[in-house]
Amino acid sequence: MNAVVFTALALMSVFNYAIAILTDPGRVPPSFMPDIEDSDNPVHEIKRKGGDLRFCQKCSHFKPPRAHHCRVCRRCVLRMDHHCIWISNCVGHANYKVFFVFVAYAVIACIYSLVLLVGSLTVDPQKDELQSGDSFRTIYVISGLLLVPLSVALGVLLGWHVYLILQNKTTIEYHEGVRAMWLAEKGGHVYKHPYDVGAYENLTTVLGPSIFCWGCPTSGHIGSGLRFRTAYDSMNSASVR
Repeated sequence: MNAVVFTALALMSVFNYAIAILTDPGRVPPSFMPDIEDSDNPVHEIKRKGGDLRFCQKCSHFKPPRAHHCRVCRRCVLRMDHHCIWISNCVGHANYKVFFVFVAYAVIACIYSLVLLVGSLTVDPQKDELQSGDSFRTIYVISGLLLVPLSVALGVLLGWHVYLILQNKTTIEYHEGVRAMWLAEKGGHVYKHPYDVGAYENLTTVLGPSIFCWGCPTSGHIGSGLRFRTAYDSMNSASVR
């Protein structure tokens, strides 16, 4: 049973890892043009200096909300989170869920294998030593020492992205939000992330509406990546009611 469970976890980790590598994170359409007169889209991101709409000089096109230019990929990425050297690809709108699911499976697989290793060392160690000497025990100890820092590192990464998903933020938006919060407090205002629509809604926005599909690399719910639901949408619908 342990072999079947661990093999399934390992295969799901490798499968999602491959999909995260091969999936394009999301390209900005060359014909994209922000419609500043669209009353249904209250958020139009502007440059930090001046009031112009965000325009990428390197790609020569306007940038949709939450899109950023990646210096490694040399193009703008929709809802860019970061460029990951471990998958040699950007983590963005189209592959963020796959990346998150991969990390989740990897953490579970590491912890599960660590438990199996500890159990093999503590359960009937004398019988194991009589059958195979010290060779297997040494391999178990070395594997366990490698798994501990790997599990901790992946666990911290998973916890970080769980926090980001619950806040509906990207890594870039988190760092930008720290500065925005400081400036808002300095001016006597309260900063609120515009894309935070509640913990459960944030989860379904990234992982999908069905809880049974959260562990699958499906992304039919993500939309175009050119417009995202905001807290202002909830306020407008509540005012209409």
